[in-house]
Amino acid sequence: QVQFVESGGGLVQPGGSLRLSCTVSESIFRAYNLGWFRQEPGIQRELVARIGIEGSRGYADFVKGRFTVSRDFAKNTIYLQMNSLKPSDTGVYYCNSESRHFNWGQGTQVTVSS
Repeated sequence: QVQFVESGGGLVQPGGSLRLSCTVSESIFRAYNLGWFRQEPGIQRELVARIGIEGSRGYADFVKGRFTVSRDFAKNTIYLQMNSLKPSDTGVYYCNSESRHFNWGQGTQVTVSS
């Protein structure tokens, strides 16, 4: 069973914006706090943003003020609005429960480059 389907990545210039989407299986979406994670080659996957079932939000210091996470209960989907993108934001972005409890999806590639 596919649990997470990420989309919305692409190539963008520095300073640009992207909006990532992650459709989550309903049982997970309604029971878990969720997170967006980023992985760069040779680097451990890291938490970028998280959103609680009750709506609380948290961000890694390196994206605060630039990224916004949101949650749509009608669509079982979470989003990551990414603004003022930097080359250092490049990586494959994944969603999962905040505790990384489940198998990972395929992710979506974000490349920030001029």
